[in-house]
Amino acid sequence: MSSEPLASVQLSEGIAKLKMLPQEKQLLVLDFIEFLQIKANHQDISRKNWQPGISALSAAGDLVGCVEGPEDLSTNPEYMQGFGE
Repeated sequence: MSSEPLASVQLSEGIAKLKMLPQEKQLLVLDFIEFLQIKANHQDISRKNWQPGISALSAAGDLVGCVEGPEDLSTNPEYMQGFGE
């Protein structure tokens, strides 16, 4: 029996299998790994910052007012022109 940890053995086997795939398939596997990393990071971020009862306005924090334009689109009569017709 190998003295190498199981996860290391599985990783070595996975890399060997990956190398046997055509390059196009290898790129798909790498894309999937990147997707999993992004998904894991996103979940970590959203869980860390989540607070029960916080409003969208409070969550947006310093992003509020960072773009130019009317404060409220309803103040622009052209925006509502033709609405409901």
